[in-house]
Amino acid sequence: MSGTTDLELARKALAEQPFSRLLGARVTAFGDGEATLEMDIREDLLQQYGFVHGGVLSYAADNTLTLAAATVVGTDVITSGFTVDYLRPATGRLLRAHAQVVRAGRTRVVSRCDVVTIDDAGTQTLCAVAQGNIAVIEPVGDRR
Repeated sequence: MSGTTDLELARKALAEQPFSRLLGARVTAFGDGEATLEMDIREDLLQQYGFVHGGVLSYAADNTLTLAAATVVGTDVITSGFTVDYLRPATGRLLRAHAQVVRAGRTRVVSRCDVVTIDDAGTQTLCAVAQGNIAVIEPVGDRR
């Protein structure tokens, strides 16, 4: 598609995921081995103590790790595994996950991700870190 940026393509791919739409996730940066995903923190994303649910943090890390990998090896990628460490409760108005590729091979990419929250004053708080292995898959038409 001429005139379409990689960021626009990443946004379109995310918009095709019903769960991402449900969470209100949006890609804000995509390219050169890095990606950023953001979500507004809403009451329906919280757990019983008023913190962003760990599943939401995990989702943000997972998708952002894979998005970063896609900037290097193309869009035919899928998470094959990742770990997440929760460092502190996630509160604020905005959740931001930023991932970067650590190493890209022919069939696997390793990425790492920081998940921060941003409060009304603009203060960022690191609440989780993640590292993932992203598998390069064959395009659907090439599978036997």
